[in-house]
Amino acid sequence: MILQKCRIETFVRSEKYSFLAHIPFFVLACTLCLFCPTTASAQDTIQVLDEVEVSSQRTPTTLRTVAPTQVMDAQHIEQQGALQLSDAVRQMAGVTIKDYGGVGGMKTVSARGLGSQFSMVTIDGIPVDNAQNGQVDLGRYLLGNMAYVSLSQGQDQRSLLAARAYAAGNVLNLETSEPQFFLAERTNLKLGMELGSYNMLSPTALWEQKWSRKLKTSLWFNYLKSDGDYPFTLYYTASHSDSSSRERRQHSAMHMLTLDANLFYSFSNKSRLTTKVHYMNGMHQLPGHVRYYRQEPSGQQTTENQFFVQTRWNYVRDQWQWQVLGKLQHSHDMFEDSNYVHSDSHYLMNSYDQQEAYLSSSALWQVAPWLDLDAAIDGDVSRLISNLGQRNNVLRRHLLAVLAARVHHGPFEFKTHLLATSITDRVADLDTMPTYHGLSPYAALMYTPFVGLTLRYFYKSTYRVPNFSELYFFQSLPRNLRPEKAYQHNVGITYARSDMSATVDVYFNRVQDKIVARPGQNMFYWSMENLGLVHILGADATLNMQLNMVELQLNYSFAHAVDRTDPSSDYYGHQIRYTPRHSGGGQLRWENQWVNLGANAMIVGRRYTMPQNSPETSLSPYCDVGLSADRRFPLRWGDLRVQVQVLNLFDTQYEVVQFYPMMGRNYRLSLFYTF
Repeated sequence: MILQKCRIETFVRSEKYSFLAHIPFFVLACTLCLFCPTTASAQDTIQVLDEVEVSSQRTPTTLRTVAPTQVMDAQHIEQQGALQLSDAVRQMAGVTIKDYGGVGGMKTVSARGLGSQFSMVTIDGIPVDNAQNGQVDLGRYLLGNMAYVSLSQGQDQRSLLAARAYAAGNVLNLETSEPQFFLAERTNLKLGMELGSYNMLSPTALWEQKWSRKLKTSLWFNYLKSDGDYPFTLYYTASHSDSSSRERRQHSAMHMLTLDANLFYSFSNKSRLTTKVHYMNGMHQLPGHVRYYRQEPSGQQTTENQFFVQTRWNYVRDQWQWQVLGKLQHSHDMFEDSNYVHSDSHYLMNSYDQQEAYLSSSALWQVAPWLDLDAAIDGDVSRLISNLGQRNNVLRRHLLAVLAARVHHGPFEFKTHLLATSITDRVADLDTMPTYHGLSPYAALMYTPFVGLTLRYFYKSTYRVPNFSELYFFQSLPRNLRPEKAYQHNVGITYARSDMSATVDVYFNRVQDKIVARPGQNMFYWSMENLGLVHILGADATLNMQLNMVELQLNYSFAHAVDRTDPSSDYYGHQIRYTPRHSGGGQLRWENQWVNLGANAMIVGRRYTMPQNSPETSLSPYCDVGLSADRRFPLRWGDLRVQVQVLNLFDTQYEVVQFYPMMGRNYRLSLFYTF
């Protein structure tokens, strides 16, 4: 947080401040400060106004970093009309989103072919956990009160990280927006309504309050619903060249309520406390497969309840910095299938409750101007309780500790750390207690030969233990899965000047005992298996350009992710499931005094649904194009922003996951009133 304060002395009365809303306040304040002494000496009476506080929230740098980092800040989130976390992430290089269609379809992220389990999602630096499938559904997290979303490939670059952030292969962080106030303002209100095709409705409200110089709060509400009954073409043969019919998606409705309360308290300039209370309640119907000739009937749905409270305390003193993170979470998931009837005439209903207690402490010591030492330790206890007859109570104790060092001198910077992982499971009716132990090293080097150009390299070892979902969900016996071990190498270059920036990174990931998830008979049941060895050779490139009022962003990714387990197998050297070899996208925006216009495109190449690559197991490439137009209307009290979006402009029918068609052309209208 950067705070710049200025005391302004002038004759202007407080009721005339309204015109300041149309002038960049920081420039005005600095200008008045320069002329204050002259004005004061020429007058007999001086009125001293309240202190003015101008602040901005830092976003992570994307260029001078040892690991590739991509950021979408609040301004770009607003411009793109991103509603769900998945809307923001899909525009980033090296990312593959598994999407089951519609606003309510499950959405998970895979970065650089490592799979969703390697991509940790954090909110304000505190890890997010989800009992359902052991994967964080990006559709469950909305962006209405976020300052930015960042994705760090390999290693998060922020200081004072939790040990679990060191353990992840990639970190996707959502940072909550801290309220900003000017002059004598004490309250900010923002009301919004988003309307879309297929009865999509999303009212939202944000209340920000400044209670004192030290205490600020925010309360955010959102309700999201959709019928999800979008049309699609049902082809009767695999070639898509014979008979077909126009159908509508069935049993795909959803609704979700989100409440998010935040407290920001500054004990002093050196000590800060933030606390978040989050609640989510949702229902998602699970549509069936769309196979040749017919749409599979489905009576399945899930209901989710999630509540957590988390806090973060930071303290800075001389050469020391400390951070303490804490979190308590309760999640309840229920899966129902009215088409599956037991012998007692009751339909299938499985419930899963997960409780989690998490505590993390980290410290940073600036030993010398060129040397920083960092240490962190995390403790986590998670319990899973289900209504299954066996293995219905699983307790996991998770302990991580890390030591890190940073050496920086002139154009050189070197980082290294060593992470120790210890996990113990306790299954209710088993005498044995499975344990897992691992050491994970990391080393990175960055060199800046001149301003604007940066060269970087990192190596990272990641040890990932199978989670509750992979081992115990929906099973009478634990699955026989081995921990994954990933070895990541990355070499890259970044270049920046005033009107453009570009990055190119080439990477090689070697994954041993890779755990691969694939849907079973529905979206809630998954099948897990180990692949002995996977090699992933790839490259990511980004380009950002700014020319007057036009902004252009491009990205491209290449990923050769192949199975190297058994040279004698039929699928040795074949691309692994659902990982495209080529993908990319672009965003173009023109801001002007009339109507701001934007366009975006996402291109994904051919993928395969089975280990053996063949025309029968392939999913066709696709290109998804969207357009938007927005304008802000200043009003006497606040301003009104209107945005219109056309998504999937060319009505392209495609599948991200086999047998789950995505939405065709659809529309959104957004209205936001801020005062």
